This record gives sequence, C-alpha cells and structure tokens, in this order.
Amino acid sequence: MLKKKALPLMLAVLLMMSFALAGCGSSANNADGSNAASGGQTVIKFMHLWPEGSSKAQYTIVNDIIQDYEKQHPDVKIQTEILGNDQYREKLKVLASSNELPDVGMTWSDGFLKPYVEGQLFTPLDDVIDANLKDAFIPGVKESYAIDGKTYGMPLELNISYIFYNKEIFKKYNLQVPKTYTEFKNIVNTLNQNKVIPAAVGNKEGWPGSFWFMYLADRIGGPTILTDVIQGKRSFNDPDILKAATEVQNLVDMNTFEKGNSGLSNDEAKGYFMNEQAAMFLTATWELPNYTTSKDVPQEFKDKIGYFKFPLYEGGKGTDINSYVGGPGVGLFVADHSQVKEQAKDFAAFLVKEWGNKSVTDAGVIPATKVDTADKKLDPMYVEILKDLNGASNVTTYFDTQASPNVAELHHDLIAALFGKQITPQQFVDQTAAALEEEKQQ
Repeated sequence: MLKKKALPLMLAVLLMMSFALAGCGSSANNADGSNAASGGQTVIKFMHLWPEGSSKAQYTIVNDIIQDYEKQHPDVKIQTEILGNDQYREKLKVLASSNELPDVGMTWSDGFLKPYVEGQLFTPLDDVIDANLKDAFIPGVKESYAIDGKTYGMPLELNISYIFYNKEIFKKYNLQVPKTYTEFKNIVNTLNQNKVIPAAVGNKEGWPGSFWFMYLADRIGGPTILTDVIQGKRSFNDPDILKAATEVQNLVDMNTFEKGNSGLSNDEAKGYFMNEQAAMFLTATWELPNYTTSKDVPQEFKDKIGYFKFPLYEGGKGTDINSYVGGPGVGLFVADHSQVKEQAKDFAAFLVKEWGNKSVTDAGVIPATKVDTADKKLDPMYVEILKDLNGASNVTTYFDTQASPNVAELHHDLIAALFGKQITPQQFVDQTAAALEEEKQQ
C-alpha cells in the first residue's frame, strides 16, 4: 500500500526533481534459438492493457518507446499482445496457470502480486532497478511491489480517484459542486427530474462500482477501514461497511446510474459521459488524457469537464475530504521462466524511464517516477491534481488491489450483484467476510 507519510513529498518531488536516463546494455541472442525472429533477432514478448481504441495516448507512448528501443537495439524485436483491462486480467490468469507468461507484462501491486510471486512466476527486479532506476520512483510507490524485501514490479503510474463532471450540465440546472453527501444526493434528484443521467458506471466486471463502495466506506468508516480489514484489524462485517453497502443500493434506488449498468463494461459506461448523456463519472486519473491532452477528444468537450472530491458523509468518521481512494496503477513484471530474462529486464527498465518523461506531457497521466515538470506546459487540471496529491491526508489503495486475486474476483462479482440488487447489503458483507476468513485459515 502507498505509504501515507510519503504523500506530502510527492508534489515537491514531481515538480522539482528529474532523473537521468541511464544507458541500456545491448541484448544478446538467445543461445538455444528460442525467442528468435527471422534474421537472428531476439524476441521479447510484451503484453499490455492499453489498446489504441480506448487508451490511445498511452498506446501511442508505449508504441513510440518500443520503436525507440528497437532502433537502439537492432538485435531485439518487441512482440506485443494488447488487450483491454478485463480481458488482460483473464488472459494473465490463464497464462500463469500454464506457466506461459509473456517475457514482460503488466501487473498490479500488493495482494494482486503476491500469488504470482509465491508461485515463482515473477522474477526479482532489484538488480535492474539499482542499475537503471535507483532513486527514480516517488517515495512509497515501489514498495507496493515488494514482497519479503524483494521488488517484483516496476511501477508506471500513480492514481487517485475523483468524480469528474460536465460543467455545462451543472450550470444549466444551477448545480454547485457538492461538499456533503446530502448535497450530492440533491444533485442526483435534480438531474433525474430533468431526465439527465446523474452518473455513469459500468458494472459488468464489478470494479468500477467498487469505487463508489470504497469511497462510501472511507467517508462512513474512516480512511483506514478497508486497509484494516485486509490487515486483519477489523472484520468486513463491520457496521460501517454494511452501511456503505446499504448506501450503494440507496444510490441505485435513487436512479443515480444509467439503466442496465450491470451489463455494461467500463468503456461502454464511459461513453455516456463522453457523449454528454451523463453528468458525472467516478473514475481514476488514468482518464486524464480524455479531459486534457488527447487529440482525439474535441477541445470543446474538454473545456466542459471539471472534477470534485468525493463528498463527506454527515456523521461519518471520514472527516477529511482530502482522503482519496487510489494508489499505484500498473507496473511491469518480468517472467521468471523467460528465456530472455536479462534482455526483458533491460527493455522493462527502458520503458519505465521513458514513460516517466513522456507520460506527463504526451498523455497527462501521473507517472510513478520523479519527473521535472518545471519547464513543461501542463493543462490546468493536471496542475490542480498534482496540488491535490501534495495535500492528500491519505490514499487508500484500491480494495481489490490490496486483496488476493481470489478475494478481488469475488469482490467484483459481489459489487455487480449489489448494484444489480441480486444480493442484499448484508449478504454482500457476509460473503466477503467469509472469503477473507477462509483465506486466513489456509
């Protein structure tokens, strides 16, 4: 989990520091001829989750970095497989079960990472980090990819979550940014009265709806409640968690979300917001390119988009609006069984370094590495979010990232069922608590 004490340092680090790009050693051909392309090139298989259609800014940066690497290393060919987020997660599980992971791929931190490490599927990366990325990461981020003192992932992103909103729709109906949950519900009622979808959410895979649950848990039960559950200090049956789950269904009953959201993917739901059919969209800062830098999104739309922090819940224990749900985004792993492990490590380090420099200006996302932004022209929204990050009192890592993959998968299924009213809030907490307890006994 992202360390709380490191957070006040982040903005200063982002704005004031940069890291030098270290040279990368050349790769050698594999001795037994495997992973070799025609012409004797070594092939590094790389799988990532930024398709051109839904994540063009990120896709373009990665593609440019790959081309640069291949130019500098003519004996290496990077072979890519690109899948959307949810398809990627499923494919990774399938490949792991047959020990056929790509040489380089993307992983999440904390609980997601742990079983892959325990199964000896990911290789330690401390040697390549020390050689190429020493002191490059924002404090507290790399540690989320460490288990038993060894680092198994090189983080690319840092994310926090907001409610993004259409300022033009708000202005049309005389709506103000809410500071309290009651004010937020009043906005929902006003938008419904005017036949505007208040908020878009896609719950086919469950995780987008979890953002609403996690923030309600924070605001009702306090900023450490979900982390305390993972660490065994509190039970998922906690009354505050039950209350958060109940509030989720109250939002459903208020028609806060588009009809049929349980059958929609995140990208499909996002379309409601991007097409101005929904007024709000709770998501993470990986969506910033669509609101700031993306050349595929009309400037007219980008000018309409603002954001606000999740409102405070009256009487709740989470009393600081600067407490966020977020944490490290994806990072890179190198497969332990890779037959081109050293070349794969070299490429992964190169990608992380280049991503740190390019992602700020070309994509408008927050990298996990220190970047000097003093001489860069940045979108005002991006600058404001960097300021928010500096003032954050807490960032709770996403519950499904902290949890094991099995518990995370159950959580996604139960969130979808909660939003679809196929289970009660009590069943939601009981089933999750039982899964956590069963895992603890193993």
